[in-house]
Amino acid sequence: MIDNQDRVELTRSLLTKDAELRHGYLDVLGESTAPSIPTIAQQAMNSPLVAAVYEGLWRPLSFFLASGVTTQAEERRAATALHLRGAKRLLDVACGPGNFTAPLAEQLSTGSLAVGFDISEPMLTRAVQDNSGPRTCYVRGDARELPFADDTFDAVACFGALYLIPEPFRVAREMIRVLRPGGRIALLTSYAGQPPPINFALQTTARVIGLTMFDGAAFVDLFTEAGLVDIEQQTQRALQFVTAAKPL
Repeated sequence: MIDNQDRVELTRSLLTKDAELRHGYLDVLGESTAPSIPTIAQQAMNSPLVAAVYEGLWRPLSFFLASGVTTQAEERRAATALHLRGAKRLLDVACGPGNFTAPLAEQLSTGSLAVGFDISEPMLTRAVQDNSGPRTCYVRGDARELPFADDTFDAVACFGALYLIPEPFRVAREMIRVLRPGGRIALLTSYAGQPPPINFALQTTARVIGLTMFDGAAFVDLFTEAGLVDIEQQTQRALQFVTAAKPL
């Protein structure tokens, strides 16, 4: 089993930027803050109040309404899609309070490492408090420039955040870059594939609060163009789950 200091130092060794240990997580951004003019959605994700209720209330309820899939079913699906039993290094991008990082880390073998990565200080503070474990470590940084070398992780995931992030396709390409050949990637994000009246209402609401609604081809095409294989997509109501593998 890796102790806390060893997990921090192992994670630090994977970073390509200097990082300060703050509040229990490694921070490559220092005192920099969230975007200067954040959207309503970005403001929420940087709120200590939302961070406090996100895992127990906000996330389970909103995602069940959006997809009809429970959190437990999501976790099982993610672990299967990412082939976690054979993975040694997992990166959870935009991990929030670690609500997926921790349970997925439990699926890894002894001596493995799950790195939760986010830009929100309140979310990462909650992650350290509520979802630390013998296989987890958290890092604060900007997902548009992941501070890891090419081919670092066996599994890379982002669950329910790309529609919040500036330049989401750049983030997805960064995730592919740090994925090792033979590794697996999984995304859970928004889906604009409803009948026209429903889709119009979703798109209008999303624009107001600062969310991006992606069509069904967006990430399938991106993965295809990046040379990924075994691409699969599941859609449920307003969400899509897309997985793929990086060829050897």
